[in-house]
Amino acid sequence: MQPIRQGDVILLPVQQVEGQKIPHLTLAEGEVTGHKHHITEGNAELSEKYSTLYLRVISELALLAHEEHKAISIPQGDWMVKIQREYEPEGWRYVAD
Repeated sequence: MQPIRQGDVILLPVQQVEGQKIPHLTLAEGEVTGHKHHITEGNAELSEKYSTLYLRVISELALLAHEEHKAISIPQGDWMVKIQREYEPEGWRYVAD
């Protein structure tokens, strides 16, 4: 499986999901707009371990939605959720969404 990107969120395939289950399916929230990357369709679970989120898609597909991006299908499997960063002369910063 290939990494999947939506805005500043990138999903990286992993062998297994780790951590404690979280009772929601919000992968990231925008600090400025309040918009969020979240699973709106399909069967999925979100877990966290050492401040890293992991997504397990149980159904064949799950839909990742965001108010400013096209919704994308995430295939069944285990994913690590990361927020992309970019380098500027002042240092590393998270990609703005």
